Amino acid sequence: MLAIVAMAFVDPATQTLVVIAWAAMLLGFSSATQDIVIDAYRIESADTQLQALMSSSYIAGYRIGMLIAGAGSLVLASYFGSSMGEYDYLAWQTTYLIMAAMMSIGVITTLVVSEPQSNHLTQAQDKHHQLGFFLLFIFAVSGFVASFYLTASDAVSVKAALSTLITNSYLAGALVELVRLALALIVAGLIAKIVIASGLVQQKAILATYVEPVNDFFQRYGWSLAWLLLALIGLYRISDIVMGVIANVFYLDLGFTKPEIASVVKTFGLIMTIIGGFLGGLLSVRFGVLKILFLGALLSAITNLLFMLLTQVGNDMTLLYVVISADNLSAGLASAAFIAFLSSLTNISFTAVQYAIFSSLMTLLPKILGGYSGTIVESIGYQHFFLSTALMGIPVLVLIVLANKRFDIHRLGKR
Repeated sequence: MLAIVAMAFVDPATQTLVVIAWAAMLLGFSSATQDIVIDAYRIESADTQLQALMSSSYIAGYRIGMLIAGAGSLVLASYFGSSMGEYDYLAWQTTYLIMAAMMSIGVITTLVVSEPQSNHLTQAQDKHHQLGFFLLFIFAVSGFVASFYLTASDAVSVKAALSTLITNSYLAGALVELVRLALALIVAGLIAKIVIASGLVQQKAILATYVEPVNDFFQRYGWSLAWLLLALIGLYRISDIVMGVIANVFYLDLGFTKPEIASVVKTFGLIMTIIGGFLGGLLSVRFGVLKILFLGALLSAITNLLFMLLTQVGNDMTLLYVVISADNLSAGLASAAFIAFLSSLTNISFTAVQYAIFSSLMTLLPKILGGYSGTIVESIGYQHFFLSTALMGIPVLVLIVLANKRFDIHRLGKR
């Protein structure tokens, strides 16, 4: 709320953007923290059998929030006097303040509800350890950011030289950035070691907070089953995420206008996603999470083939509605089952850390591949691109079948 209010009192047309930049960093940091805590609260507030319905409500909640913050803010700004042709700072300031006030719904709810019953480990609960954890985090992140900042100029030179050597600028850029990421992680790790060695935070507290959740996961499921589950988590969303990156460009290339895309894809599609989420939750309760997980993956792959049909037909609003309906229904259904699946994998003693790892892993590879979607389309065209994204779903179906043979979903995640 403070970050949004800070943005409201800076006019980007006439004032420096430094305050907005810092506010944006604060907003990104606090919203990421909020996401993890909400996930932990959702998982700890209900038994495994109810996680599918909890995930459906969760999907509906954040999708409605996206609609209010997106289309809702545009409507408010327009109402207060801003338009596409005429920017009005006071209109946007009022809009931002209203959006910040909307967050009070969550604040009031947090103050009203009770803390869920859990058996969290109690290490590092005194003020000394809490301060140590905070300083450890600040120092490590500062080193991580500083590493990227200090290597920025050298990275440009290395990219240029490597591009000439391997005659592929995209691959050169990816390799250089991977090296910078590895270097930044090493720097952050070294700083963390120095802080721990100084006695500012106890090593056993670090192990209990960050290492034990990982050990617990592998101990509960064994190495082979654990790696199978991690592979399923890392690949489940690959089909729709890789395709989704290029979707808006695809609609524009077919000749659909931005208002048409906003009304059909953003608004109508959002409604269908919410419906699909609740449908996935209800079906998961009735038939089991893994069966609906399989159905969601299958439908997500099949609906990608519908985009091939849209490519052939071209600018057709009726077909666009059909494709968006099928795509968003399947995405909502799959998301509800998948979130319930991830929630069931967690041990309630390490809810936040384990779910944070799972949710990060599920988008890591898909987003890396999604970054090359535009290059792939330019190379093979939309038809073959959509076919390839559909085929990406086949390994996921195989992993679900293997997982279904090896364990019972109701025995996942000791509550």
